[in-house]
Amino acid sequence: MSSDWTERRRDLLRTLQTIGGQGRAESESLDRLPKGYYPVPEHLRALDPDVVLIVGPRGAGKTETARVLAEARLAKAVLRHAPAVRLPSGETDWMIGYPLQREGFDIIGLRRFLKDVDGRVDSVRELWFAYLIRILQGLLDEQARSALRRLLELQGGAIQENYRAFQQAGEEPVLAFDRLDQSLEKQDRFVFITYDELDTLGADDWEVTAKSIQGLVAFWAAYARRWRRIRAKIFLRTDLYDRHATSGGADLAKLAAGRVEISWSDRDLYAMLLKRIANASDSLYNYIKETNLNVRWEEDLNFGHIPILGSWRDVRPVVERMMGPYMGANKKKGLVYRWLLDHVRDGRGRGLPRPFVRLIEEAARTEYSTRHPLKEPRILDPGAVRRALDHVSDEHVGHALDEWPWLGLIKERFRGELVPWDRERDVVQLLERIIPSEGSARPLPPFGGRELVDYLVEVGILRLRPDGRVDAPDLFLSGLGLKRKGGVRRR
Repeated sequence: MSSDWTERRRDLLRTLQTIGGQGRAESESLDRLPKGYYPVPEHLRALDPDVVLIVGPRGAGKTETARVLAEARLAKAVLRHAPAVRLPSGETDWMIGYPLQREGFDIIGLRRFLKDVDGRVDSVRELWFAYLIRILQGLLDEQARSALRRLLELQGGAIQENYRAFQQAGEEPVLAFDRLDQSLEKQDRFVFITYDELDTLGADDWEVTAKSIQGLVAFWAAYARRWRRIRAKIFLRTDLYDRHATSGGADLAKLAAGRVEISWSDRDLYAMLLKRIANASDSLYNYIKETNLNVRWEEDLNFGHIPILGSWRDVRPVVERMMGPYMGANKKKGLVYRWLLDHVRDGRGRGLPRPFVRLIEEAARTEYSTRHPLKEPRILDPGAVRRALDHVSDEHVGHALDEWPWLGLIKERFRGELVPWDRERDVVQLLERIIPSEGSARPLPPFGGRELVDYLVEVGILRLRPDGRVDAPDLFLSGLGLKRKGGVRRR
């Protein structure tokens, strides 16, 4: 093995560890975000002014899409990649409706507010209106700012005071926004307000999250038809949408019918991965271009090298160049280009971009630290990829605790269990024995017994096999402390 290849490979591995900002759009800098973002046409339908709801599972890229659209320069730049989408005419302004940091409400105040109003959705709807006024105050006319001065002078954390000021304002908020909408129409402008990370609204309080989301969706269901130039983009996790945002009248049904689903085909997942690799460095881009790929490339001033794939199989040559064709000695251990996709799917069979990127990053980190030699042109050994999967699973479950803090108790019950379980009732009985330690403040799951199993299947943490057995996808296996017989031998 030549020393030239050894040094080149180490350079490639060093850069390969950085292709995804640790796989989380929240932590990726705005400078790096466009180079990693892959424009999926269906996702870009979110640019349609009439689309309010954007729905997808955890890890599907909702936050990345929200960040791209909320950044004015990128929102304009992405338009050329959405030829079939009905786009807004004229100028567009993108603003953040949630999260608002110091200008927004906190969980303690929100919980207290919901208790005071007895959880009424119409009161929560008014609260969202009050904070929308604060967000758009810079666009309001002098008459509105004068009439709503009390509300605008308050701090964002003063929920009760903001709510009372809104109620005392009477009809002024609606009249102010009617005038703003009319003014925007004359100027041929749109204002879009994005709401993301809504699962954090209630922290570990399921009821607070539910009521907050219901109020937000109800607010925009009521006003989306009234205001044509003031529009919302609400990014919701699929299970939260299914459970908390689907009941309502005709207006809500219309919002739901036009929603965008953030889902990923195998082709788009591989195109996204290839784009991230190609834009990480010139050396990685050149490495890819040396492969005989049936891939067309577009060059974009903002988004960099964009691969255009006819099929996900178009990427097979570069994957096999990087890792070899098999996960073991022969095809019985699995074809690498299939194995990578199959092992970043959740229990619903959905391929997820965040763990897909992290799988490659972590495998590169392992290879770089172990200095395991490989002949040119291979960069990664399948054994390193297999070990990386355990790390990605641990990380995926660890991040899931931010959204489902009660998952830690389930992990304790699952630790050491062998999957698949023979009968669904075995899992039900196991979960019914979840008891937090004495004096523990750790939250319990929002459901119990069979309903909890159904929910874990619903969000993709577990899956039901056709023969009735309950299993866990590899994406959650190690992270939940579960074990399975067989698999690819670790190096």
